[in-house]
Amino acid sequence: MLNGFATQNVYSADLDAAASWYSDVLGIEPYFRRPGYVEFRVGPYEHEFGIIDAAYRPDAPAAPGGPILYWQVDDVAAVNASLLERGASEFQPVTVRGEGFVTASVVDPFGNLLGVMENVHFAGVRERLGA
Repeated sequence: MLNGFATQNVYSADLDAAASWYSDVLGIEPYFRRPGYVEFRVGPYEHEFGIIDAAYRPDAPAAPGGPILYWQVDDVAAVNASLLERGASEFQPVTVRGEGFVTASVVDPFGNLLGVMENVHFAGVRERLGA
């Protein structure tokens, strides 16, 4: 049985630049560093977000694509604008998906997809857990 997400990993040809960019975006420094890999613990649940040196990537896509992991945020438009100001490029604009569900996604400066979402379900979970 799948019990939930453990770690999201992305790749970068410039690991130090990617670690610095994500440190700025997340407002924290990586808690774990090894040659070719850095990892952050994010949010009240300490979700793991890792960056792997692109030299270890098993494939090299021509363009960003594949699944998009959406990070829960309180204001999609504001966070999306902040990501664009930091050098990301728009992949999907701010879009209302239904009542209480708003998404946007960008391509980070290293070619990875990064989604953000306002999600009433997650907000309810946070309230129940007191986070």
